[in-house]
Amino acid sequence: MCDGSNVIRFLCIELCKIKVIGMRFFSKSGKDLSPKASDSASAEYTGQMTEYWLISAPGDKTCQQTWETMNNLTSKQNSLSVNYKFHIPDLKVGTLDQLVGLSDDLGKLDAFVEQVTRKVSSYLGEVLEDQRDKLQENLMANNSGRPPEDEGGGGSEDRDSESSSGVYVTPLQSPADSASSTPDQTPTDMFLLPLGPADLPSYITRFQWDIAKYPIKQSLRNIADIISKQVGQIDADLKTKSTAYNNLKGNLQNLEKKQTGSLLTRNLADLVKKEHFILDSEYLTTLLVIVPKASFNDWQANYEKITDMIVPRSSQLITQDHEYGLFTVSLFKKVVEEFKLHARERKFVVRDFTYNEEELAAGKNEITKLVTDKKKQFGPLVRWLKVNFSECFCAWIHVKALRVFVESVLRYGLPVNFQAILLHPHKKTMKRLRDVLNQLYGHLDSSAALSGGNTDSVDIPGLGFGQSEYYPYVYYKINVDMIESTKV
Repeated sequence: MCDGSNVIRFLCIELCKIKVIGMRFFSKSGKDLSPKASDSASAEYTGQMTEYWLISAPGDKTCQQTWETMNNLTSKQNSLSVNYKFHIPDLKVGTLDQLVGLSDDLGKLDAFVEQVTRKVSSYLGEVLEDQRDKLQENLMANNSGRPPEDEGGGGSEDRDSESSSGVYVTPLQSPADSASSTPDQTPTDMFLLPLGPADLPSYITRFQWDIAKYPIKQSLRNIADIISKQVGQIDADLKTKSTAYNNLKGNLQNLEKKQTGSLLTRNLADLVKKEHFILDSEYLTTLLVIVPKASFNDWQANYEKITDMIVPRSSQLITQDHEYGLFTVSLFKKVVEEFKLHARERKFVVRDFTYNEEELAAGKNEITKLVTDKKKQFGPLVRWLKVNFSECFCAWIHVKALRVFVESVLRYGLPVNFQAILLHPHKKTMKRLRDVLNQLYGHLDSSAALSGGNTDSVDIPGLGFGQSEYYPYVYYKINVDMIESTKV
């Protein structure tokens, strides 16, 4: 009698093999199909060891045995990585067609959520300005989720519900401690922590599924849609908030620039006083003239001769910078245009300025208002960015968990029986770690083991499962560097 789960597994593995063949075909064609941004990010930041590998392998007799075998080979015996169990709850499987379609869609959702997460991080750095060095400490993820009910990370056993008054999390463990844990661990072996922020490595190494946000009784498609709508709304809100804040900041910067710089362009309101002008006269007015320093003597000797009807000895030097001086001159209103023309011929620049105390006060108040508005918006905006960075990052890791679950079911078949594991490779042993994993799991797919994952990063719609590198085990890379990587 034919086992339906084995048929499903066979079909999925054959699809993966077709994908590998397609990759090789495009590789030999000489076309560069790899995503350059992703590759350059990997090359640039792997050295900082912010890279984690999220993998899954089919359960042996128990998922705990799968964990111990892998952990002994990679961590205990060879010290190639630090490993953590990655807890994925029992999710609704659905049909084969649904899983294959969802797998490709999750790949697109993964890229979108990561992009928005990095956009929020990047903009938070911009908003912090001179405090950008504090960006890292502001990039936190809320340790939200449910207690790990067993060590199966995707096993098919029933889950027990726990109190929602807090979150049970396992204590931070050394690799040795983690390896010695048992699948029979119960909530009494754990301690209760309130919801709170954690740095990004701590969040992913102690990941717990957030049942409140992403109910596991929902279908996989519905959960993906919830994440898509949530992050899509954050992306839209980010555009609105960043546009408003950038406009405010730009207006303030423009006004501040006018308070400094050359006398030819800067605002003169804060340099002049009422006594510098003839006001409320029917016939006379006062002009402000910018004179190059080299022409001071020429101005003093000849300004009364530039045109007729100049008030004698009416010029006064108000201020000067390293290039120009600001002078006043009083004259009859009827010769103002003639004076401007002849002054320009002598390289004297008449600034358009009317002394009006109300307008000057309004200009000063505008700057004060913009400074005040910016300060008022800064705090709430930073808080919004911090909260929604956490939302996006947590959603991103949940998408990774969804992808591991879907891909594991497609690869390993039913009933659901796999162990999800998060590896933190050591910098100098990544190639060796990959070799050990291929030796351990190469029997799952010999074609992938032979290729060693060394295919061009390419996804063929309808044939692949939305991932850029294919190995005999389920594999996804996570780079938690949200500061440098945003420059890519």
